[in-house]
Amino acid sequence: MSNPFKPTAGMNPPVLVGRTDDIEDFSCALDDGVGAPGRLMYLTGARGVGKTVMLTALGDIARKQHWLVIDETAEDGFIPRIINALHDDDKMRLSSMTMPSANLTIPGTPATASVSLGSLQFAASERALNFRKAMSDRLDKLEKKDRGILITLDEVQAANLEEIRALATAVQHLIREQRNIAFVFAGLPSMVEDVVNDNVLTFLRRAERKHLGSVSLDDVKESFAETIESNGKHATEQVLSALAQATNGYPFMIQLVGYWTWHASATGPYAHDSEITADAADRGIARAKIKLGDMVHGPAVDGLSAMARDYLLAMAQDDGPSSTSDIAKRLERNQIYANVYRTQLIKEDIIFASSYGYVDFKLPYLRDYLREHGAYHQMRRAIAGME
Repeated sequence: MSNPFKPTAGMNPPVLVGRTDDIEDFSCALDDGVGAPGRLMYLTGARGVGKTVMLTALGDIARKQHWLVIDETAEDGFIPRIINALHDDDKMRLSSMTMPSANLTIPGTPATASVSLGSLQFAASERALNFRKAMSDRLDKLEKKDRGILITLDEVQAANLEEIRALATAVQHLIREQRNIAFVFAGLPSMVEDVVNDNVLTFLRRAERKHLGSVSLDDVKESFAETIESNGKHATEQVLSALAQATNGYPFMIQLVGYWTWHASATGPYAHDSEITADAADRGIARAKIKLGDMVHGPAVDGLSAMARDYLLAMAQDDGPSSTSDIAKRLERNQIYANVYRTQLIKEDIIFASSYGYVDFKLPYLRDYLREHGAYHQMRRAIAGME
């Protein structure tokens, strides 16, 4: 029997835990028609909370209503890719254009002259017009059947701001024209805020904000029970509670714990045809913690500034919540300076203010990861300082 849990980035889990209200809000927005606020939405949250999974789930809702859904990642060139997707029924599409050039070599001399006829680039406003035209043409066909277009845009933090401006400008005009369109975008918290607060993109500030955080442990436990039972195995209440507690309500950890526990119950010394034993659960939880470090903690920490990493390493010295004044002393900086990085890490959903003057880790098991890998990160800082 195949493993029902799917701990791969963006892969839809067998049960989407704790996101029912957000999905229902979007579904109602499609039913409520043009102008419904849920048709313009942005999703934020730390790595591993399920932003990409949510985009897929919202896309599935729209597909069930026979909408055209275009899923894109905000890498350079996403506007032309969307335009091509809008014209996927055309026989011919423009893929590229190369402008001519010429070279002139003068005999008997080392001189070489180049003649260039220049290059052609579209301004952001022109891009918006082309995109808007492509959208309007496709909507003319879809709206005759009461259908619309949903565009989902992932990893907004990687976006070319000019392309985001072009897309947002076109979407704004289409909404004003009462066209049947929805737009949902997602990214890391501080990066999405930078995009939304761009002076040209004030329109996006009206988008509904869905901050994806932890899931209640009761919901996690219920999802484990449902997935395990529906796939032909059984787990006791004690085992289910242990699995749920190990996730800390972190969506990606739900999949990791489920996957490696199921794996332990299917192979090796704890294999059992019909039951997830406590030993299999213990082994699965241990493997999941290791994989979480490789797949989430490492990339999250590596993407931070050197001082932000030092702030986390200073926190990792404590067994529980850390005093912000103690962290400043460990960093040999004043508290105002240290609070700049505290604010940054809170924005990124990596830590949170547990009480006045104290912070704690929000990503589960990050303290353990930093204690294990602290020497590596300090060495990286030292090498960078020598270059």
